[in-house]
Amino acid sequence: MKRRDFLATAALFSLFAGEAQADTKKKKTSSKRKSTTKAKRKKPSTSPRTSAARASSAAAVHSADSPLIDSPPEGTSTSRLPPVRAQELPNDWLSYQITTTLRLNAPGKHARLWLPLPSSVETLYQRVSSHAWQGNPHTAAIQREPDGQLEILHCEWPDASNVSLQLVTRVNTADRHFDITRRTVAPERDDILRTNLRASRLIPNDGLARDLGERIVGRIRDPLAQVKAIYDWICENAIYDLNAQGCGTGDINYQLSSGRYAGRSADINGLFVSICRAIGIPARCVFGLRTGSSRLFQSLGLRSEDASQGQHVRAEFYLPGYGWIAVNPSDVCRAAAYEKLGSNDSRLSSLKRVLFGVWEMNWVAFHNGTDVQLPGRGSRMPFFIHPEVQLDGQKVAESGITGRVWSISVRRI
Repeated sequence: MKRRDFLATAALFSLFAGEAQADTKKKKTSSKRKSTTKAKRKKPSTSPRTSAARASSAAAVHSADSPLIDSPPEGTSTSRLPPVRAQELPNDWLSYQITTTLRLNAPGKHARLWLPLPSSVETLYQRVSSHAWQGNPHTAAIQREPDGQLEILHCEWPDASNVSLQLVTRVNTADRHFDITRRTVAPERDDILRTNLRASRLIPNDGLARDLGERIVGRIRDPLAQVKAIYDWICENAIYDLNAQGCGTGDINYQLSSGRYAGRSADINGLFVSICRAIGIPARCVFGLRTGSSRLFQSLGLRSEDASQGQHVRAEFYLPGYGWIAVNPSDVCRAAAYEKLGSNDSRLSSLKRVLFGVWEMNWVAFHNGTDVQLPGRGSRMPFFIHPEVQLDGQKVAESGITGRVWSISVRRI
């Protein structure tokens, strides 16, 4: 066959093939139009089951009754997570020496001391190096409950004549950061998560807490964005009470019923925990002690080595794939009160961004226990953060002894 005849035949063949392909496409298009027309003619189902499904899809994604851990968002369940990678150790560590001293003279009385201790659970932001004590207690023992619930030094003196005790603890800390790009954290134990979804005596997880949480969250469906909305709302609406004592009462029931969201760190961060639990996200307060000055604001750290009034409560919440995430809305409110920062102040806005996911570790974590039952003490305590001394079963302040019989000092090593 000559070359020109071959080219002509090839062109004719391609023309026929193109027309056949066009006819096939036309047939497919017409069949799609017919099926679409038939689908449009169908009437929407109005069965009770369909309307119930629509109503449930419009409701909150999770709550205290149907928590996040039962139905984690897509891509965060343990079966879908990538392999867990070893987290990088921080480079910059600070070392503190905490000295707690007890002096008491009450002849003929039985004395007891309960002293909260820094958590011995090693993390990427805290490690306890050592405990060392000296004094004259009749009995002394360190008692620990599992899962970071409580660690205490418990001492007794049958005769409280010239009671003396000094405990020296060395702790290393590093700033704690939340990395939103790392979704490879191993899942937390289910029993721990459920413990941090339950209500405690002063922290509810239903009723007014759930109503408030659903109003704040609205139509937000992403769990991280839900928690950020709760955090922002508390930073904008809670008031740090400069006249309150210690860390506050931690009575969230009273805040919700009165509509006055005010107090100290146990109150403000406790409110955050309550609302998170009410919408089904595990959260907990972490009780501890300030140990140094702050790089953010002077009011957020110690101003001397005296830490006797440095007790401070922080908070954290849990998301599948991320683990426990640090927050501190209380210190946002504290800085606004002490530094007299207005709501439009750029420094306050920057601080609010920083303290969602960051703990400045000029602070040492003790434990996260609530409704605490101290060994040998009759009634439960809503939380335990200050040293407690009793004489014949009564608090020192109630036994007629005036002034503080214990002190805490912190020195950076």
